[in-house]
Amino acid sequence: MPGRYRAPAMPKTDWNPVLQAELSKAYWSQLDEFVAQERVQHEVFPPPAEVFAALHLTPFADVKALILGQDPYHGPGQAHGLCFSVRRGVPLPPSLRNIFIELEADLGIARPTHGCLDHWAQQGVLLLNATLTVRARTAASHQGKGWEQFTDAVIRAVNEKDERVVFILWGASARKKRSLIDTGRHVVIESAHPSPLSAHNGFFGSRPFSRTNDALVAAGRAPIDWRLPDAPGR
Repeated sequence: MPGRYRAPAMPKTDWNPVLQAELSKAYWSQLDEFVAQERVQHEVFPPPAEVFAALHLTPFADVKALILGQDPYHGPGQAHGLCFSVRRGVPLPPSLRNIFIELEADLGIARPTHGCLDHWAQQGVLLLNATLTVRARTAASHQGKGWEQFTDAVIRAVNEKDERVVFILWGASARKKRSLIDTGRHVVIESAHPSPLSAHNGFFGSRPFSRTNDALVAAGRAPIDWRLPDAPGR
């Protein structure tokens, strides 16, 4: 097909040797074909160059914490490859607004003026969605197509790291991944999802940010600076 979309290659980072075996499995080529056809027939988020943004910004060697989302945002201009994050200038989605409310209650950090979580990712917080693409305005449209097998492999790889990692699982879907984690070596922090539908059922008051830092410091690792600079690069 002339001009046919092809999915981007995995980023050339230290994730490549870790995940290389996944790329030779049958499901990967089928997933690639599915996303390619979706791109031809529909608007799909995030843009192709940002599908693997979480792996670009957080090298495997640097992972200290993993926050697991579900789908990318499916509204125009929102998803850019990091779970729960939106670019500067994009209005905060409700779940992210609640995350910032809890951040302020937990650590006394004033609510950020933007929703871009790059600063977290650059410190070793892997902001991973279980599904890495979605059809515009159609939640869950790319679930069950193979992305979950790939992102489970990412979780398993992080679980194999020798250093302590803190896994932050919000909501029922994320909490099902606990079975992939060795809780004897790593720390799992789980609660209700920050969505307005569930945040009052255990997300608010769960103190995930201070608990993450406490677990890292106890293992001799540097804590995360959860503040988000007003301007890039600060």
